[in-house]
Amino acid sequence: MIKKDKHDIKHTEQNANTENDETVSGNNEEKDIQNNVKDLEEELNKSQNKLEQIEKELQDYKDRLLRKAAEFENFKRRTENDQLNLIKYSAESFIIKILPIVDDFERSLLHLENAKDIDAIKQGVQLVYDKLIKILNDQGVTKIDALGKPFDVQFHEAMMQRKEKDAAPHTVLDEIEKGYLYKDRVIRHAKVIVSEDTTEEPEIHEEEPKNNANREEE
Repeated sequence: MIKKDKHDIKHTEQNANTENDETVSGNNEEKDIQNNVKDLEEELNKSQNKLEQIEKELQDYKDRLLRKAAEFENFKRRTENDQLNLIKYSAESFIIKILPIVDDFERSLLHLENAKDIDAIKQGVQLVYDKLIKILNDQGVTKIDALGKPFDVQFHEAMMQRKEKDAAPHTVLDEIEKGYLYKDRVIRHAKVIVSEDTTEEPEIHEEEPKNNANREEE
């Protein structure tokens, strides 16, 4: 009986130890799970914080992009308005230079009624004319030199032809209306009278067939 009790006691102790080991093992697994859950929660919090930061940066970039787009539209609108104004008022500087010529003509017209010296009037008109031509030349506007030149469709517009013995064919004899260049571009062709080509083609006399001639003799 005593041996049996000892054996039972030993067996009972072993079972108790096993149960203790299992309890410790279970506690450790639970701790590991808790630690893993805690790590996952921390990672999740970090990810959420990072996501919030990215969303904030994205919103900031979006706001910047919208501001830049608005600034570009304003710049584009201002540029278009500047270009339209530039085109609309492009002749302003030229008009300002022409106005003194208008003043000179108005003063000349006022003096015409009481003027008695025709030569003085001519000189005054010539001075105003020369002043106007100088302003045009300064702007790059020049006359087309046409008289005595060979006719050129790039610069001249023939209004009529006239026979002229002393002129070569297709030579500009007279100007009906002067032409003008603006820098290197023709802005108005010169309307001109051109000499005719007086070269006459020789007449060709066809000989009658001999057979017909013979028949007439018969």
